[in-house]
Amino acid sequence: MNFLFVIRTRLLKSLFKPVIQFNGVVFLAACFLVLCGCKSLGTRFNPHTKQVASITNFVSSSFTNGIHDSWLVPPTNFFTLGPGDRMDIEVLGDGNGPSSTFVGPDGKIYFHLLSGLNVWGLTLAQTKQLLEKELAQYIKDPHIAITLRGIESKRVWVLGRINEPGIYILAAPMTIIEAITKAGGLFTSRFSGTTEELADLHHSFLIRKGEFLPIHFHKLLREGDMRQNIYLEPDDFIYLPSSLSQEIYVLGAVYQPRAVGFKDQVTLVSAIANARGPIASAYLSHVAIVRGSLSQPAIAVVNLKAIMVGKAPDIRLQPRDIVYVPFDPFQSLEKYAFLIMNTFARTVAANEGGRAAVKGAAPVGVNIGIGN
Repeated sequence: MNFLFVIRTRLLKSLFKPVIQFNGVVFLAACFLVLCGCKSLGTRFNPHTKQVASITNFVSSSFTNGIHDSWLVPPTNFFTLGPGDRMDIEVLGDGNGPSSTFVGPDGKIYFHLLSGLNVWGLTLAQTKQLLEKELAQYIKDPHIAITLRGIESKRVWVLGRINEPGIYILAAPMTIIEAITKAGGLFTSRFSGTTEELADLHHSFLIRKGEFLPIHFHKLLREGDMRQNIYLEPDDFIYLPSSLSQEIYVLGAVYQPRAVGFKDQVTLVSAIANARGPIASAYLSHVAIVRGSLSQPAIAVVNLKAIMVGKAPDIRLQPRDIVYVPFDPFQSLEKYAFLIMNTFARTVAANEGGRAAVKGAAPVGVNIGIGN
């Protein structure tokens, strides 16, 4: 049984709600009409003129105060079973010795004459009691011994510019630094002997149960801020991207959310066009551009509708910018920024996690309405 496939499925389910897919050409048609110069739209827009501006009205936001004290305390919960965990089960006194079994993808174990017992989420003690109760149908006063032989259900994802990226077993309490160390540490250039040009700590992130956590990896790994060194939970996803990345992410209410490669100069309109344009219900007057560290981002809100009709200059983008086309107007700028970070992190995690679990996995586009 391919447990990586099961893990990948669980990861994708936890990262985002069902994807809203559209197949339209409305944006391209609208752009054509605009470029042809409908008189009712005001000033004619000429794509060949240098109507491009660098945006300066960014507002800083910070999520560093969102770290909970409980995240810094090692968990004390008893171990619970899950798919892939292996164990030896022995009926004491029957002379047959222990039998090896594992928890299947359905969360059940199959032992003796039992048709299948659901042990997903049970401790070993609870599993022992359940087995003795069910086996009492066939054996008088059974006594069971269980020995855990392998843990496969409790894992964390550590991917990106590190020496040994992969999926690691979480058999005991583990912090972020311990997980990165277990994965071989940050990838180091064989030429310069440094990691600065390889791991982009300002754009690294951690996702837990589908939510972006406000961890500042640069403060943790460069400044020694141990308050960022939280304990991990099963299915936590750590990603440290390459600092050489030159992509711009276009997300939200567009037909094809995606990463757009940065070549020479990319503007807001061209980036959104590369994502096949906004959907019909997109709220174009509140398009966000996010720039800077993920834990301390700067956000600017621009009127794409005004740009499209030539009433405002197009916006020049920079590598690693995140463009978000909303479904609805926002009321809180900080909440807007946080939900954009959440959408970005889920999208990257879905794609990078999919590639780690299944080679050649197709990229995932994510549309998530942010509401108010």
